Amino acid sequence: MTGSGRVDRASTSGDTTTRNPSTCSSSRFDVLISHLSFSPSPSPRLHLHRQPSMASEKEAALAAVPSDSPTIFDKIINKEIPSKVVYEDDKVLAFRDIAPQAPTHILLIPKVKDGLTGLSKAEERHCEILGYLLYTAKQVAKQEGLEEGYRIVINDGPNGCQSVYHLHIHLLGGRQMNWPPG
Repeated sequence: MTGSGRVDRASTSGDTTTRNPSTCSSSRFDVLISHLSFSPSPSPRLHLHRQPSMASEKEAALAAVPSDSPTIFDKIINKEIPSKVVYEDDKVLAFRDIAPQAPTHILLIPKVKDGLTGLSKAEERHCEILGYLLYTAKQVAKQEGLEEGYRIVINDGPNGCQSVYHLHIHLLGGRQMNWPPG
């Protein structure tokens, strides 16, 4: 497929900003869509580009309202927004991040959210999909040639810099990672 479909990424900032409800007036979709611009194209396909003056990921996470409502990831799953898919089966979709934080940066998402908006919302009934997501991340890392290692990141909640409330795993690799992560 052509195009990209990335919205969320891990923060590298060490700041500890508290959530201010007065700055959270934008809807979550408006904040996420502010990360994208739609440019006209001779083809009927939608092309997504980063806007140079977008809000920071931290600001997007602080403005996002946790909810079980449909997210931009649902549009990607439904092929309403294009993405560079690297793996897909009946349970998981994996696609390249639109703003990679490493030479390889892939998001893995469950195709059925089932209330799993973040890791902190996981229940015993989610054990199978959580394990399957991690196993799939291992398979995708192998497919991407990340034999030297990689990092798995799951952002959870505002302080974890989660800006899309649909559980997702960041697979980062292709360079030496640092510790602590951020």
